[in-house]
Amino acid sequence: MVDIGTNSTRLLIADVARDGTLTQRYRESIVTRLGDRVDATGHLGDEAIERVFQALEHYRRLIDEHGATATTAVLTSAVRDAANGSQFTARVRDDYGLDARTIAGDEEAALTFAGATSERVDDGEQIVVVDIGGGSTEFVIGRDGGVDFHVSTQAGVVRQTERHIRSDPPTHEEVDALRREVAEIIAQKIPAQARSEVSRAVAVAGTATSCAAIELGLEPYDPARVHGHVLTRAKTTQILEQLIPLTNDERRDVKGLHPDRAPTILAGVAMLLEVFEAFDLDHVEVSEHDILRGAALALAARSAAPR
Repeated sequence: MVDIGTNSTRLLIADVARDGTLTQRYRESIVTRLGDRVDATGHLGDEAIERVFQALEHYRRLIDEHGATATTAVLTSAVRDAANGSQFTARVRDDYGLDARTIAGDEEAALTFAGATSERVDDGEQIVVVDIGGGSTEFVIGRDGGVDFHVSTQAGVVRQTERHIRSDPPTHEEVDALRREVAEIIAQKIPAQARSEVSRAVAVAGTATSCAAIELGLEPYDPARVHGHVLTRAKTTQILEQLIPLTNDERRDVKGLHPDRAPTILAGVAMLLEVFEAFDLDHVEVSEHDILRGAALALAARSAAPR
């Protein structure tokens, strides 16, 4: 299972049992920045495409070494938005032998929710799963395994960085403008009633996992410690204030932060704080289970279905 996102290209190799239990064999994430300048140009750039292809060559070897019998790739926001997205998808399919398809934001949200909640004990509370990506952010609200509301918004760490961050280090005014735009997007896209009914949140993907790793001071990264970590609004605010005075080069040295995430982490943390604000949350649970897991479960279900 490969997820080709706006900021990173990720691989999950797993065994899925008939009852839906997923056992991970291998997982890897490479920051490829496919969405670099897509918001401004409307096209996937040649250098960005080449970075993804290099990652896919590596992943294809791993897939073959593990003998995976079903392979697929989902492509998300940057490819949806780019004029040359369909040509890129075709090359992924033809050159790397992956069942590649560009998925709509609604499907991205549903797969993310399925992955994030697949092994949770349902307590009946209304939960929001938040996936802050590079070009879009998905919000999925539901309970008892069912989705009540979902939306894919045009806000992401690459998109918002390119729109607002001009200085190095960034100014407080730039960060405030970024936060205002994200707050407006959330308010416009998610009804106040839906937000008010949420009592718990799960945050997936690179921003949330990076914040957990920074708080825990993880070097190297340890997914077992990140998964299930409770990240508070106060600590997230502290992380943002820690990052704002730093240059991009200085952010690369922050303990717990992968250097390749340095250019966009500030936007991600600022966006996460607006999620706290919009849903009136004191904390979120960080999860390693995300769209990769949801897509793997969906692929396994399709493969097992009678023909």
